[in-house]
Amino acid sequence: MNLEITIEEPRWQGLEPLARKAVAATLAHCGVDADLCEVSVLGCDDNRIAELNAEFREKPSPTNVLSWPAEELAADQPGGTPLVPQPDFTGDIGLGDIAISYDTCWREAQEAGKSMDDHVTHLLVHGVLHLLGYDHIRDLDATLMERAEVEILGKMGIDDPYNG
Repeated sequence: MNLEITIEEPRWQGLEPLARKAVAATLAHCGVDADLCEVSVLGCDDNRIAELNAEFREKPSPTNVLSWPAEELAADQPGGTPLVPQPDFTGDIGLGDIAISYDTCWREAQEAGKSMDDHVTHLLVHGVLHLLGYDHIRDLDATLMERAEVEILGKMGIDDPYNG
């Protein structure tokens, strides 16, 4: 797996191993060959993610994680399983980019009484699922995505983030 990590926020020590585990577990769960995949992760702060959120989603406020899929892989119908990405002419699967904010992740973990590592892992799994075509706009899609997150995290020894 080609995982490019860019750390803009120095408090993101330990992001790389969490990202490697989360990306690998998500790809394995979805039946995607991780050896062929390329993913970029930006570890930033609330100011930077607010800029990105304003630029790409017209929401000028911080958020926990953002994803930019390289390819539209969403299913045609609500609740359908997204398409499995295919290698390009080079044999690689460029999945896209993820940005994650330390400030918001830290605050959310504290408020929920969860470990920072578990919360960040959940958000990275969430981000990779977005790269793979999952979304949570419609209720059926949200249910499918949450179920996948719970299954992936469970395999990683992390409790259901939606239950407790």
